[in-house]
Amino acid sequence: MTNGTRTALLIDGARFYAYHGVGEQETVVGNVYTLNLRLWTDLMRASETDDLGDTVSYAAVYEAMKQEMAVPSRLLEHTAGRMVRRIFRDFPTVEAIDLKLVKRNPPMGADVDGAGVEMHVSR
Repeated sequence: MTNGTRTALLIDGARFYAYHGVGEQETVVGNVYTLNLRLWTDLMRASETDDLGDTVSYAAVYEAMKQEMAVPSRLLEHTAGRMVRRIFRDFPTVEAIDLKLVKRNPPMGADVDGAGVEMHVSR
């Protein structure tokens, strides 16, 4: 990476319908989830070459996250942890991850837009 330069690939506001949760309603009815990712990786070569092979494909990252969201978990912490491990495994040039996973309109008797988890993880 160029000295002093930090670059990241972004996926912002990816929406999924999934069946995560502790309560029976959540595992039967499901809910909408929003995912925001910032993948810290060196994008400088791709900025020069215009070659997909020199970057991380956000389409491939999205597909991996879609697969992880399809696996029900009781806790969003578990789902987010699986996502982080999958990204590090499938995309070896990613150095760090900022991940935010939010359950929209959670069944908790509160007037909130969402509740979730946020992780900042480095290799």
